Amino acid sequence: MVTNVDVVVIGGGAMGSAAALSVARRGKSVVLLERFAAGHSMGASHGATRNFNIAYQRPEYLRLVSEARALWDDLALETGVQLLDLVGLVNHGHLGALKEIHHSHQGFGIKSSFMGPQEAMDRWQGMRFRSDVLFVPESGRVRAADALIALRQAAGSKGAQFLYETPVRDLAVLGDDLVSVSTDSTEYRATRVIVTAGAWTRKLLQGIVELPRLVVTQEQPAHFQPVGSTFDWPSFNHNPDPGAGDDDYWYSPTYGMLTPGEGIKIGWHGVGPVVDPDERSFTADVAQMKALRRYVSDWFPGLDADSFEPISCTYTSTDTGDFILDKFGPIVVGAGFSGHGFKFTPAIGQILADVADGIESPEIFRAPGSR
Repeated sequence: MVTNVDVVVIGGGAMGSAAALSVARRGKSVVLLERFAAGHSMGASHGATRNFNIAYQRPEYLRLVSEARALWDDLALETGVQLLDLVGLVNHGHLGALKEIHHSHQGFGIKSSFMGPQEAMDRWQGMRFRSDVLFVPESGRVRAADALIALRQAAGSKGAQFLYETPVRDLAVLGDDLVSVSTDSTEYRATRVIVTAGAWTRKLLQGIVELPRLVVTQEQPAHFQPVGSTFDWPSFNHNPDPGAGDDDYWYSPTYGMLTPGEGIKIGWHGVGPVVDPDERSFTADVAQMKALRRYVSDWFPGLDADSFEPISCTYTSTDTGDFILDKFGPIVVGAGFSGHGFKFTPAIGQILADVADGIESPEIFRAPGSR
């Protein structure tokens, strides 16, 4: 059976759901195809929370996160679902980098301020700080699982179809404005296909689109349990500063946030083993988990480093850490979110819909040779 639609979206995580919503809002027919069940834990979009962190220095990301904040608020009003918890976010570690971020915030009118380590420890008694802290009060966390449902609800109300457990069996470019996407039961023909397949992007597009290098890793954070119920928990980022004597367990920056009912999520950023997404172990690396527990013991007096639940997810990373939001003939690709994309989700959905309409994405997100 052949079905004609304006746009097919392949991949039903956060980015694909946001793209489908943005396309549907423009009055176009859109079908989203997802290989796994709704809310699956195979990729990068599952889990209850993500950091909503606006501690960026580069103007492209500050503009994007400002747009995303407004769009999250609009989606919350539209669906009646709270999506952001603006509990604030503390950044500490490499002070020079934090001063540059603070300077950029001032240019964008974003509120942020420094406080000394003792003042910060008095306020957030479950945490330890060695140096000045940059606090961003309009940050916090995204209710990620609720966000996926809200995106699907809003898109569905505008006619978008979400088909789960529907793997793509074949993808073929038939012309400048015609693509064939085949499932087990249907061949869809569309003028544009938006691919947001996360860790499976390169596999899906192999031989069809020449992408920049994408590295898939299995990341291994964990939820740690508080030792008491009276601590106030902001979201947080900790960037190592070897010049200040940060210890030898540093793999990379760490991040975290409260996940209500589950504990405090803490993880290294982008240091997991390289994996094939179809052959993951879902088991935490012993050495990395030991180092993470030691880190928690040293820096979080309000947490029990021996009471934890490991988490497994994927990062799909570019060499620069910048996203790919670009068009390759009639195929639009959203990929390489490098472990920091979720906060931008609704704004990325708009960009992908723009690119499908022939509007170029910001230069930072374009792949060399894509035109």
